[in-house]
Amino acid sequence: MNIFPAIDLYNGKAVRLYKGDYAQMTVYSENPAEIALDFAEKGAKFIHIVDLEGAKEGTTPNFETVCKIKQASGLFCEIGGGIRSMEVIDRYLSAGIDRVILGTAAVTEQGFVERAVAKYGDKIAVGADIKNGLVAVKGWTETLDLTLEDFCRRMQSVGVKTVICTDISKDGAMMGTNLELYKTLSEQFSMQIVASGGVSAIEDVKKLAAMKLYGAIIGKAYYTNSIDLREAIEVAK
Repeated sequence: MNIFPAIDLYNGKAVRLYKGDYAQMTVYSENPAEIALDFAEKGAKFIHIVDLEGAKEGTTPNFETVCKIKQASGLFCEIGGGIRSMEVIDRYLSAGIDRVILGTAAVTEQGFVERAVAKYGDKIAVGADIKNGLVAVKGWTETLDLTLEDFCRRMQSVGVKTVICTDISKDGAMMGTNLELYKTLSEQFSMQIVASGGVSAIEDVKKLAAMKLYGAIIGKAYYTNSIDLREAIEVAK
């Protein structure tokens, strides 16, 4: 299993939200590229980046910061948040970002995912953000009448290779991850499943790795030193 340490961006800074609440934001660094360098130094191969402003507004206000993270670290970088047009996908991938994650637009824009996958293949991933069993969009501020299983079925049918699934109720809460959810997904679908939200102890990493998931995202646990990133990477192997 691959470990994806995360950098969430807001106003050019590395921050974390509590359960997706923008009113409960903690700033961890004024220089996200420095954090990316620390990830690399600890043995990371991947970085998961989220533009929180972009996710809410459908824009790319942190584009330059994302590029700095890639340039500073040299690691595989994936970016989600506000990617709702082919132009934005083109812009990120042309700038050297390795994979883009479609969220809101994957649900609301008919045919968008199909066009993106047809053009870029496995450089396209999809984020499935779940609130009370239903898919949430627009920076987790709205939920749709669409279950996770139906959404994943739809994504797999159009050729999506990677799904990042976040249980919002677990995100930033440091109370463990939703193991049952990821077990179900890994059994039902052939896509690469990435677990996100609530990976808060090394035990979570061990249990997810035992499921042979493709990846797990470590966010707040890195910033609060609850998980040693170097150890997590070794355990995940």
